[in-house]
Amino acid sequence: MKIFANREEAGKRLAPLLSQFATKDAIVLALPRGGVVVGYEIASAYNLPLDVIIPRKIGAPDNPELAIGAVAEDGTTILNERIVNYMNVPESYIKRQSALEVAEIGRRLKLYRGEASYPELKNRQVIIVDDGIATGYTMRAALASARKRGAKSVVMAVPVGPPSTLQELEESADHIVCPLTPESFYAIGQFYGDFTQTTDEEVIDLLKRNRNRIDRK
Repeated sequence: MKIFANREEAGKRLAPLLSQFATKDAIVLALPRGGVVVGYEIASAYNLPLDVIIPRKIGAPDNPELAIGAVAEDGTTILNERIVNYMNVPESYIKRQSALEVAEIGRRLKLYRGEASYPELKNRQVIIVDDGIATGYTMRAALASARKRGAKSVVMAVPVGPPSTLQELEESADHIVCPLTPESFYAIGQFYGDFTQTTDEEVIDLLKRNRNRIDRK
């Protein structure tokens, strides 16, 4: 089932659904890498600033592909308590892995943003975007981080996601905008014709193009 030709098309189709949230104080924060492509189209539609928010998965001991939670750049941590308790994951391990991931987030922030200071989120309408959602742990960390930074309202916007995950995220966001919610969901890529991995260079270019446009306003 291919619904979106690519991330650009997904962003263009998602953008009209966000008109009520595109206020003067709004900002689009996208999860790299693919979410930045979707977020760029949304930001362009409403002449909004675009930036990145970079949560990272915390992998399980001896099985890094299994997510036991996620952490955001400010240290905000979301855990899957059921898995943590079942696997008896030590708190020391979680703290150590969180610190490693926060360090990697810092490296990526500098790569994507250079020396630019992080935007102020206090009392702003924050629209957090990704190219889709599966388990939702990285998104949950991003939403919690935006709230912690004082966002007035937090909107989650994704082109596609399973109903069960979206329901779990209702407590984390003030509004959820997701036009495609298939019951049969295996991977985000199944809904895209082209789901080629976005490069770091593309992320940097899109952020720069948005910044240049905003500066000309």
